Amino acid sequence: MWYLNKMLFSSFLALGTLVAMSSYSWMGMWMGLEINLLSFIPLMSTSKNMFSSESALKYFIAQALASAVLLLSIIILSMKTFTFLESNSQSGLIFNTSLLLKMGSAPLHFWFPEVMEGLSWFNSMILLTWQKIAPMILLSYSSKTLILLIVAIISCMFVSGVLGQNHLSLRKIMAYSSINHIGWMIGASMFFEAVWLIYFLIYSLITLNIIIMFKKLNIFFMKQLTLSMNQEPTIKIFFILNFLSLGGLPPFLGFFPKWLTIQVMINENFSSLAIIMILTTLATLYFYMRVTFSTLVLSTNSLMMIPNPTSHKFFIMTTNLVTLASLILSTLIFNIL
Repeated sequence: MWYLNKMLFSSFLALGTLVAMSSYSWMGMWMGLEINLLSFIPLMSTSKNMFSSESALKYFIAQALASAVLLLSIIILSMKTFTFLESNSQSGLIFNTSLLLKMGSAPLHFWFPEVMEGLSWFNSMILLTWQKIAPMILLSYSSKTLILLIVAIISCMFVSGVLGQNHLSLRKIMAYSSINHIGWMIGASMFFEAVWLIYFLIYSLITLNIIIMFKKLNIFFMKQLTLSMNQEPTIKIFFILNFLSLGGLPPFLGFFPKWLTIQVMINENFSSLAIIMILTTLATLYFYMRVTFSTLVLSTNSLMMIPNPTSHKFFIMTTNLVTLASLILSTLIFNIL
């Protein structure tokens, strides 16, 4: 019975995002976001995790606040003569603020790591990837309030770099990593939506690979990561390479969308913002390196009962090889274009 409910709510989750993306009116977009919200909350609430109800309540409060702000912007729009096409309009600023709150962008990120901490890996994957689609698309539909978006980008870089340090929970590390990538995706969507789409697809693929390994090994904290990876050297090397790719190091696929974003921003005369983004991302890269080096160097003789991922090893190796080998193909395509 639970699987039928899960399929039902997952279908409405996808439907809500599609309604928000394809609607012709702002009220229709708001309705799509609400369908998406009310479908995700039952998926979050599971009996296997004692913190899932707390996370669902926090998520509902944050999203309800964002929806109320979004409705306020629509009411202001209906009372005024200007439209969202006017840059830095009052309703445009409020509308974009509500979307930044919905996607968990800094400085409105207060709910994001706390909600992530109480979720399973499957729900974390949905929150990190699918739930970003509708707010990002609606952000590209509205007026480009440059001052607000630049403040959000710089805040994402600093918040993820500073607050992501010294965390032992892998879910919080992935949450602050997502905040950093939100900043890059906002920067890409400000000028060229196709670059945002490429960035989002590559980020989702790398995140999917990492979360599959976390889920199959049933690990949530740094100590469990060190213990589990020692039992599976093949998965260990794939995990390290994927985590470095998520950080955007040049030999890996994760560098490709950042390369495109930097080039687009330089072409649009936003070189100073691109330099700030690159320098502040180094702080985020530090805790990526901390996770990978601790996994690579540390070892222990402690016994730990972990699931045997042998049955899923072929799937894990296939998806990781596709991800890690794609930089060569992407570079060739980039040079041809």
